[in-house]
Amino acid sequence: MREIVIISGKGGTGKTSLTGAFAHLATNKVVCDLDVDAPDLHLLLRPSREREEELHSGYEAQIDGEKCNQCGLCASLCRFGAIREGKQGFAVDPRRCEGCKVCVAFCPAEAILFPRKYCGHWYVSSTRFGPLVHAQLFPGAESSGRLVMVLKQQARELAKARGGNLVLCDGAPGIGCPVISSLSGAHLAVAVTEPTPSGRHDLERVADLCNHFQVDFAVIINKHDLNPDEAAHIEAFCRDRSYPVLARLPHDPVITGAMIQGLVVTELPETDFSRKLKDAWARIEKLARLDL
Repeated sequence: MREIVIISGKGGTGKTSLTGAFAHLATNKVVCDLDVDAPDLHLLLRPSREREEELHSGYEAQIDGEKCNQCGLCASLCRFGAIREGKQGFAVDPRRCEGCKVCVAFCPAEAILFPRKYCGHWYVSSTRFGPLVHAQLFPGAESSGRLVMVLKQQARELAKARGGNLVLCDGAPGIGCPVISSLSGAHLAVAVTEPTPSGRHDLERVADLCNHFQVDFAVIINKHDLNPDEAAHIEAFCRDRSYPVLARLPHDPVITGAMIQGLVVTELPETDFSRKLKDAWARIEKLARLDL
């Protein structure tokens, strides 16, 4: 089984739109949306949920009002300002609680509970392109890296059970914890970039990240015709590092047109853009050695 992760280094490069098209073109696969903090692949694939699970990660303090003697020690010890006194006595603000457990350890009345933190949900769904494993963290919830690992494991198990040979992942933007988790066990990372100074800078950072974890790396330049000079700089960087440039995609309103209809671009009548995208997918299949 092979695993391909589509990443971007920064947001707004068109990563999810291209991932949706690749999900349409790929066969015998399970699709996995790993951008758990702000997922949007479901907007294109319109999944029907078959399984839903809660995610609990970390801990948060809760004050038992019946046991609390209102001494205020917990509030004075909390470095995050999470415990405040109100009309009903002391209470924990869950948005500020970091789960450090100092208040629990030092409460003389043993009035502070410490349950697991409810962070969000993950799902297994069916789509017109096959199975989709995806999730949604609550705003500000922690453990996005851990949730990514949960999704990847579920996608691998689902692909194995259904005889699939590919897990196609839509990764998170940037180079943080969710992206690092996304790259774990991947055979190929495809970075979608745009010809801007920030696009080039963030491409270089995510390339270094993939090099550190020894993940094969390839590049798609989206909207390359909007800034030919920056596009040339990106291509020079890829030549110096021996990174294959899989496609040079033009700026084309066909992408927006497809999104308005809730479709991916390869579902529309063929255009020059979709032909280039199909050629890029054929190259990805060879690089990822999907024939194994």
